[in-house]
Amino acid sequence: MARLLPSQTESSTERDDPAVFYIDDERTAEMISTLSGETALTIFRMLDDDALTASEIADDLDLSVQNTTYHLENLQDAGLVEVIDTCYSEKGREMEIFTAAREPKILVLGSKDEGKTIRRAFTTLAGAVGVSAIALAAWSSLSQLGRLLVER
Repeated sequence: MARLLPSQTESSTERDDPAVFYIDDERTAEMISTLSGETALTIFRMLDDDALTASEIADDLDLSVQNTTYHLENLQDAGLVEVIDTCYSEKGREMEIFTAAREPKILVLGSKDEGKTIRRAFTTLAGAVGVSAIALAAWSSLSQLGRLLVER
């Protein structure tokens, strides 16, 4: 795919500490609802692999830029994607570059009231296997949940 001028920013791939989402939290419902749509989930997966503009996503998925922007706004509102830079099209238009949010997310299938117990268990587990392994497992679980919701 041809890149826009000037070349895109070299963004850091380092992730922040994970955010914990509980099943009884409104933010969790918004995140799951947003990812339950096939188009939004596909866009999110694309942005997890590479930073892209709305027009690049639209071209890759054969969507209108307007439809793509709609999904990007929903993903941003849910805290799943973020703008990391801007670039200019060949026509000189400023375009935002999107990527998956750097903050990993852990979905806990328990209530916020159980948070201290869950955090204590997470801390013990993190000490044994490492935070990266747990975040990866949690992300994999969330991705599978998203696939299940799409298959409904």
